[in-house]
Amino acid sequence: MLNTYQFPQFDYRQSPEQAAGTVLRHPVVVVGAGPVGLTAALDLAARGLRVVILDDNNTVSVGSRAVCYAKRPLEIWDRLGVARPMLDKGIEWKLGRVFLRDKEVYSFDLLPEDGHKIPAFINLQQYYLEEYMVAAAMANPLIDLRWKHKVVSMRQGEDHVSLAVETPDGIFQMEADWLLACDGANSDIRRMVGAEFTGQFFQDRFLIADIVMKAGFPTERWFWFDPDFHRGQSALLHKQADDVWRLDFQLGWEADPEREKRPENIIPRVREMLGPDAEFELEWASVYQFACRRVDNFRHGRVLFAGDAAHQVSPFGARGANTGVQDIDNLSWKLAAVVKGQAPEALIDSYHAERAFAADDNILNSTRSTDFITPKNAASRRYRDAVLALSGKYPFARPLVNSGRLSTPTPYVESPLNTPDAEEWSGRMAPGTCAADAPVRSGGQAGWLLEHLGEGFTLLVSGPEAEPVTCGAFTASVLRVGQDIEDSEGKIATRYDLCDGAVYLIRPDQHIAARWRSFDPEAIRAAILRATAGTEA
Repeated sequence: MLNTYQFPQFDYRQSPEQAAGTVLRHPVVVVGAGPVGLTAALDLAARGLRVVILDDNNTVSVGSRAVCYAKRPLEIWDRLGVARPMLDKGIEWKLGRVFLRDKEVYSFDLLPEDGHKIPAFINLQQYYLEEYMVAAAMANPLIDLRWKHKVVSMRQGEDHVSLAVETPDGIFQMEADWLLACDGANSDIRRMVGAEFTGQFFQDRFLIADIVMKAGFPTERWFWFDPDFHRGQSALLHKQADDVWRLDFQLGWEADPEREKRPENIIPRVREMLGPDAEFELEWASVYQFACRRVDNFRHGRVLFAGDAAHQVSPFGARGANTGVQDIDNLSWKLAAVVKGQAPEALIDSYHAERAFAADDNILNSTRSTDFITPKNAASRRYRDAVLALSGKYPFARPLVNSGRLSTPTPYVESPLNTPDAEEWSGRMAPGTCAADAPVRSGGQAGWLLEHLGEGFTLLVSGPEAEPVTCGAFTASVLRVGQDIEDSEGKIATRYDLCDGAVYLIRPDQHIAARWRSFDPEAIRAAILRATAGTEA
């Protein structure tokens, strides 16, 4: 139990197929009702698929767990219609400060430019996030959310997966055309299919302590190296909803996790940080060891892995849940197209190509952050100490301070679905990157560019000649800047280098597939074909 939150208890219900003793095959079954699994169900349902979610519990996550949610996942949840309560409840922030001892050596702004609907980050306890998505899932007629359903065994066939599911009423059998494993770092599904999960465990431990207090600290991320209150280690502070503050203390590998979790040992640490007169209540605590690793392949036959079941990173940079949600953003449109017979199964293979590339990028950044924060050899420590010492005086050293490079979307620069540029462009909106938002007006109403991108392919154009282009089962709609929408602050032109006649092909997951300086239906058709795995279904 927490002082600030009452955990809901969701009702277990026996499914009709279990009651009837029949074996039904479902288009998609998702295992795990955490942020990643719930996002998968909502996204697939938005694309017209029926989805069953199985979860072995009957409540939301216990403890605040993940707390930092980045701009891109929030944009995805906004597309799915669930971001508003998150934004209303969460604590917006974009500034971070880094201290050496008691002196600030570096600060950063995660969203220095204006003209974006969604903030750089919000801090929000994971149980709120899940509660909002559970409500949306349970209200959706295409989603069957089944609590107290645990997968105990599975067997793959050529075109389906057979599952044995344990419930309070016993074990029953069900089948799925496709199974999404969103069941976390200790994934049972990963073990059942024999998928390799390799990487590096870090020999360090950190204490998380959530406390309730009213304090005058700004809503920023504060990170200390070698603070006076925790000498020789690092610490972190930032605010969540309900006046809950997240504190992290580096403990070292020799620390006893059970001892460090005891309130009588946590409270003195907090008082050292906040001062002897601070008034607070301990809300929740945990000690963790972290790893950077990923699964060998995001697809094993008819089983697809996402989130922590597919990859793990250290907590520095908020790359865990944020990366998992982007897995789903990449996968859902592809899986929907394959299930509907619009694209070949080869499109599913591009999920591994793109998201394993992103996972490796996240693991690299996370490992570098971990090595800087917790150097494991003399050379790394000398480098870290030199950078921190120089940062107080010299601006060139400040960007080298690595207290966790915070989560941003990984461009799919090597994706087989991209059509390479044939002309010169300026700006960062190249094939493989995520489309940037911008303020627009339409019908006299203010809005945002991403709100006008459809569920399918979209042609973002600056000239009047463009028209929809069809390739097989896919039709790219047209969004004309200057006619359908107005570039009210000129930010589309700037961010996209969108001169007269320019055309962008934007995928259903709002990533750029190709761009041209003029409208060419045949080139566009070829790019759609390439972006849907190169052959017609």
